[in-house]
Amino acid sequence: MEVVTITNENFEQEVLACEVPVILDFWADWCMPCKMQSPILDAFAGEMGDSIKVGKVNVDEEAALALKYQIMSIPTLILMNKGEFIKRVSGVQQADELKKFVSI
Repeated sequence: MEVVTITNENFEQEVLACEVPVILDFWADWCMPCKMQSPILDAFAGEMGDSIKVGKVNVDEEAALALKYQIMSIPTLILMNKGEFIKRVSGVQQADELKKFVSI
């Protein structure tokens, strides 16, 4: 599934109403570890196909979402399933770690 940019405006439709699990990647342009995480997540999204959605939340542009989910460091990944918060992890995650992360 394609990686989607998540904003406060599309959050309900893209995340809360989504029927598949959603990984939210909280990141920023100036964050080097975030830049390392991005291609790993992109490849993972391609590998998982329609079974999962990956959404990117720019903390500088979407401060309200970062505050809502108490993002203290980036990159932080949050797993949501059918609108419910499941878990979070901070720091760069490799593909094998992502597979463990999405197992509900």
